[in-house]
Amino acid sequence: MVTAEQRRTLLAASLGWMLDSMDMMLYSMALVAIRREMGISASTSGLLISVTLLSSAVGGVLFGLLADRIGRARALIGSILVYSVFTAACGLAQNVVQLAVFRVLLGLGVGGEWATGAALVSETWPAEHRAKALGLMQSSWAVGYALAALVTAAVMPRFGWRAVFFVGVLPALVTVWIRRKVPEPEIWKRSSAECGMRSAESSSSASRTPHSAFRSLFAVPLRRRTMVVTAMNAASMFGWWGLFTWIPGYLALPVSQGGRGLNILSTSKWILLMQAGMWLGYVSFGFLADSFGRKRAYISYLLVAAALVPFYSLARSPEAVMLLGPFVAFFGTGYFTGFGAISSELFPTAVRGTAMGFAYNFGRGLSAMAPYTIGRLAESYGLGASFLITSAAFLAAALIALGLEETRGKRLE
Repeated sequence: MVTAEQRRTLLAASLGWMLDSMDMMLYSMALVAIRREMGISASTSGLLISVTLLSSAVGGVLFGLLADRIGRARALIGSILVYSVFTAACGLAQNVVQLAVFRVLLGLGVGGEWATGAALVSETWPAEHRAKALGLMQSSWAVGYALAALVTAAVMPRFGWRAVFFVGVLPALVTVWIRRKVPEPEIWKRSSAECGMRSAESSSSASRTPHSAFRSLFAVPLRRRTMVVTAMNAASMFGWWGLFTWIPGYLALPVSQGGRGLNILSTSKWILLMQAGMWLGYVSFGFLADSFGRKRAYISYLLVAAALVPFYSLARSPEAVMLLGPFVAFFGTGYFTGFGAISSELFPTAVRGTAMGFAYNFGRGLSAMAPYTIGRLAESYGLGASFLITSAAFLAAALIALGLEETRGKRLE
């Protein structure tokens, strides 16, 4: 029986993740127009995405620590406010340096949202439905990506690319509802109280310091888990960010420059079609993971994604690109649902936010070179051929995932 509290926590985390996705992907959707006005190269365009990912890695770790110390819901509110304000600020940038600064600040909030939201859902939903709930939360990324396409198609032709970013401030309104309606998980309250009692008994706050939390992640028995999960996530994210942040540009660029030559409306339509596949991938993964295990589903999705990317990247006809797109999105993103379930079940409550924030966002930081690498290679070989490197990244992630422990059915202490 799903309770009202469980529904509210899932809705809060899903809204935060959906709007996180929208704000993050507005740049990719408006990239061609930004490059034209500011006169920046493909490699510089990719570098701006890379610095955002690097800052999101820092933000994820910081907000993960905050989630363990002040609560999941409070940290979630803070992350949403940060990425909303600085998304709007991107519309005020007058040069590449200013845009880079705003993207760095935006990334801090973007990185924090996933760790706080996923911990909130994981600690509220029971083990038998946890992957399904996280799948629904994760699927909201596809909805946000689609919203970015819709916003760009509706706003940019009339008001220009700057107005597109101004729309990105709207997620801040969601925090008012979260503040009023979403409580902290009981399991976190109990863990926090127990840590407080231990701290009082020892007259020390060491058990709650960031240093002690990080130290426990790299001590037995968590060290191997931390390293496997972080490396696996870094490889899979290299594949995702290298591929999906450049797909809008790939569709919109002229054929002479290695793209497909679609206008903004056609690009948005094709992106929406891909997001349908992406959404189904996220949701279906949760059901498969609860039925057959996290590890088996995770590896299977990555292997299929690795196999599909070469066919997509080397396809020449628009029909083939359109047909393959939803399948690439289905398998190339659905595995993210598994990461939330796996990482939440591998780590104890006292350091869960820190662990999820570190593993997800340090992995994201390591993958930050992907957009720049693809942009750099595209200058010599075209975007389609450059996408082949993302296939290798998906394959590497699947091989690393062989070292995972299976956690299906585990109840959180």
